[in-house]
Amino acid sequence: MKKIALFATASMLLFASCSKENDIYNLSQDEMNAALIKTNTEKVFGVTFDPNHDWNTTTSGEVTIQADASVKKVQLLVYVCEITDPSTPSYVTRNAMKLLNQTETNGQSTIKLNYDAPQDNLGLYVAFSTDHGYFVRKVENNSASLESTGNSRMTRGETLDTGYTLPDGDFTIANIIPSYASERTWNTGEKLYELSDEAYGNLKLTSATETDYSDEFKEIFRGLVFSYFPNGRDYNNLPKVKQSEYYNEGAYLTTTGEPIIVTPMYKCDHPQEYGAEVYNSDLYYYYYPAKINPDTTYLKNLPKYKAIPFNQSFTETEDDYISKHGSFALLYYGDGIPQVGTKGSFYFPENYKIGFMVRAKTTYESGKKQGEVYADGRLNNWINKVKKYNFFSSFKDANNHVEDDIPRAAWFTYEGRKFMCWESGTDADFNDIIMEVQGGKPIGDDIDPDPEVFTYCFEDTWTGDYDLNDVVIKATRESKTKVVYNIVACGAHKELCILNINSGVITDDAEIHGLFALTPNDFINTDGSNKCEYVTVTKTVPETFSFRDPATMPQILDKSTGNIIKVSKKGESPYGIMIPNDFKYPIEKTCIKFAYLRFNEWGEKAVLSTNWYTEPVESKVYKK
Repeated sequence: MKKIALFATASMLLFASCSKENDIYNLSQDEMNAALIKTNTEKVFGVTFDPNHDWNTTTSGEVTIQADASVKKVQLLVYVCEITDPSTPSYVTRNAMKLLNQTETNGQSTIKLNYDAPQDNLGLYVAFSTDHGYFVRKVENNSASLESTGNSRMTRGETLDTGYTLPDGDFTIANIIPSYASERTWNTGEKLYELSDEAYGNLKLTSATETDYSDEFKEIFRGLVFSYFPNGRDYNNLPKVKQSEYYNEGAYLTTTGEPIIVTPMYKCDHPQEYGAEVYNSDLYYYYYPAKINPDTTYLKNLPKYKAIPFNQSFTETEDDYISKHGSFALLYYGDGIPQVGTKGSFYFPENYKIGFMVRAKTTYESGKKQGEVYADGRLNNWINKVKKYNFFSSFKDANNHVEDDIPRAAWFTYEGRKFMCWESGTDADFNDIIMEVQGGKPIGDDIDPDPEVFTYCFEDTWTGDYDLNDVVIKATRESKTKVVYNIVACGAHKELCILNINSGVITDDAEIHGLFALTPNDFINTDGSNKCEYVTVTKTVPETFSFRDPATMPQILDKSTGNIIKVSKKGESPYGIMIPNDFKYPIEKTCIKFAYLRFNEWGEKAVLSTNWYTEPVESKVYKK
């Protein structure tokens, strides 16, 4: 009878397809055999997978770090390539640095950190948090050290320490024009002050020592900025900005008596699709004595001075390119309301606050994208409320109220330098325009990259439908001895438990649905019916812990049969896989081959399409 039952089951599996019904075949482990699983797998995927495939997309190791007495914390980072929203016509490949491990130095000069990382990584790096800044060095031969933490500061004089030479000539106000806020009667008192067009060309600074950023700086900077501010509409970086102390009233630079130099270094606005927004924009600034505690009316009516016409820094069609695009020194025109002919000085009094604004002037979409947006969100209140303009705010707070005072710029520091990141529209990724600002007091948080996420995806049987969402677990490493597990999804109508985590509420006998206060009749975060917050626990682990160690990997127990599903080993079918990525798993009843069109290619030959998991079909993956 056992042979007949096995033959009948195998026959039924020959007609199986990517449907949830396949999960009903819950044979005991003794009854399963390689031929049966292989038959089901080939029917579902329509191809024969590489028999030597180990389904591994990660690597592991240990890095030795040398630190001096100034270093308070070290972080081990991995440089990864992330492809954002490939379903759109203008998606951009992003490189980002992700945190793998970190520790306080506690006076140690030699530190060892273990790691797991994507196999397809672009390099390992160590970040050093010191008394005088955040510095990153590349790992070579499994080691890294902090060689130099020099932070060159400008000194008052005609030639600055940075190598810039201040230009000669009289730079005087040539025009006074109304702002868009004034034209639209939102703020009738606001005036804008400009030099002549020729003057800005003469105002551009020259440097004998630094004509561009080094290739190494560009590479590291790109990885850090897109880790700190991930790109795309799927990311809302506004909460990170608001948690910073450099938000609204804290977004002002404080002068120290030295020149203030601004260098545009990056833009990404998809110019051919959206009307060259940045190219058709200008940077303005305003200032006031720091001793004043101004209200918004005072700030709105301060003179706003044009500092940089971006068409003299960027080309119209360039996009997603880091470089020095010309440096400009801000001018101080005295206090009060200046007149045409007022001469500017390169030196501000000490303890003045400087605020910044971007003015978009593109005629694209009949003026919809014309307006002024400020780093200080309190000055965006009027434009955030008007739907017909590109800057209308659609972001809501915890009470489902539209927020009016959304800032459009954020600060961070790296290598002792200050960087101002702008949001030109409302997708809140804060990386549309980036500028370096030199001079003034330090401002901005050190970059703190997000951790690399490792995602475990399981079928609840060896002969499933391969939507790989029956159980989804995401894990990150918090420190040398702390790992965070998130139970993310359950697309199975079974009583299931998770083994090998055994921390907090996630015990070996805790049924998954019950952790979400639901029943085995419910899907969780797979089909839109039950959108639940993740169940999160932190577990203490040895310093040598690895996410890819079979002895510590999560396992799935089917309580009704006693079957245990583990991450697949070499030569097995992919009923359990681990992906080094904050993976977008397939929606309910969608086979992974339809959610990731290169999965089959990788499965057929393990050395091909190894980054298949970075290119989802957006309509076929789950979005919380």
